[in-house]
Amino acid sequence: MREGMALIVHSSLSSLGRVEGGAAAVAASLREAVGPGGTVAAPTFTSDTVRDPAPGHPGPPTPGIAEQRAAVPLFHPGLPCSTGAVAEALRALPESHRSTHPQVSVAAVGTHAREVTARRSLGFAVGRESPFGALHDLGGHVLLVGVGHDRNTFLHYAETFAPNRRLKLRRFPMAIQGERVWIEAPDVADDNGTHFPVVGREFEERAGIREAFVGSAPCRLLPVRDLIPFAVRRLTELLAADGPGAA
Repeated sequence: MREGMALIVHSSLSSLGRVEGGAAAVAASLREAVGPGGTVAAPTFTSDTVRDPAPGHPGPPTPGIAEQRAAVPLFHPGLPCSTGAVAEALRALPESHRSTHPQVSVAAVGTHAREVTARRSLGFAVGRESPFGALHDLGGHVLLVGVGHDRNTFLHYAETFAPNRRLKLRRFPMAIQGERVWIEAPDVADDNGTHFPVVGREFEERAGIREAFVGSAPCRLLPVRDLIPFAVRRLTELLAADGPGAA
């Protein structure tokens, strides 16, 4: 890493081994590494919390389903995330900014934090008009700390540009003009370890990415602007080989 860099970190705190100061110390170390002109972001997703408990139920809800749906929290900046201790530590910093997608938010600190988190699209929430698009425009990097490419959200970003992208429907509550409503929005589907590990490994080999260890954790730093065109091309090829309806 270098001073002034913009990066998004996907991490497993436990992979590092014992860390004095825990997740807060890791977040502080990342900020120190990029310096005062840099930006550190992390996915602060709440898709396990802000989701429809009965997504397959058609029509008006039964009383039981209505009760379950009413218990689903509305997204707010202070809602804890489900994407790891380091991401949560970054989100909780007083100077942290957070984007506002109900399920796929990003928290960031540093020079470009406000710029990164200002973008939001309800549909294709990890696509061009998202914090990931902003990090791409900044020439950002992905830092993987003790995790694989199945956790690399920039591969979802790449898939939004593939002509044969896999699709799913997100469903979440929002408050609109004081009324609580449920929103449906399309997005790229989950990979579930099908293609992302292959694409990530191939890119690392092609780009000469070297793995380094911090504590017990294998770490890789990948330049987004090089990763995305490679990943779009390979995902397009792999998805075409799957054939129609494979998702």
